[in-house]
Amino acid sequence: MAAKKAAAKKAPAAKKTAGAKRKPNASFMKEMTPSAALAEIVGPKPLPRTEVVKKLWAYIKKQGLQDAKNKRQINADDKLKPIFGGKKNVTMFEMTALVNKQLS
Repeated sequence: MAAKKAAAKKAPAAKKTAGAKRKPNASFMKEMTPSAALAEIVGPKPLPRTEVVKKLWAYIKKQGLQDAKNKRQINADDKLKPIFGGKKNVTMFEMTALVNKQLS
């Protein structure tokens, strides 16, 4: 029995080197211009996608648009509906895909 338990244990994961920093993906850091609907929330200046999502989340939290029971669900207000394609609520995963369509 002890042999079976010992065989079931996994080897420890390889440690990452402490000095190696993760390099950001250039496509995420490329500045993109928001659509008119998105510019109402994040501003008209070109921003990297990461900053657009950060500002959008800040707006969502400030306005209290996260669903109380399911925090992954976002309820759209009048400013977010055009960005969400007219949907009343979307998941946070859908949101990033819909926001990407609003950037050029």
